[in-house]
Amino acid sequence: MNGLVGWLGPWYMWAKTFHVVIVFFWIAGLFMLPRYLAYQAEVPLDSPEDLNWRRRTAKIRGIILSPMLVLAWVSGLMVATSYGIGGTRWLETKILLVLLLSLYHWWMVSVAGRMAKGARPLSGKALRLLNEIPGLFTLLLVALAVLKPF
Repeated sequence: MNGLVGWLGPWYMWAKTFHVVIVFFWIAGLFMLPRYLAYQAEVPLDSPEDLNWRRRTAKIRGIILSPMLVLAWVSGLMVATSYGIGGTRWLETKILLVLLLSLYHWWMVSVAGRMAKGARPLSGKALRLLNEIPGLFTLLLVALAVLKPF
């Protein structure tokens, strides 16, 4: 921290810790949702198993994904703005990647919503491939945060 004290003052490291933990939960939810949807896509429509998957995905969306997305953004912006964002290309790039991951989040949530209404917009195979996207973003985001390459 180079002896600087941002607007969070002594709470900066606590906010940063909170942010990292919240992001872990959010990413875990992003790994789980497409996998759950892949399983759901492969069971008969309106079967008891399909109804169970609908309930499971609704819980992931309501308990993990949406709250963690909001908390990740709030805590991340608190940490990022404590010392100022300007002139730090790695941080600006990280925020852009988080924005793209947030769009992926909302798209997957919309897929889950359509599947809850009985649609099957994507195959199980496609959903399994989409399941890899959070891993790629996690690698890029952690690399930017740790290495600060530019």
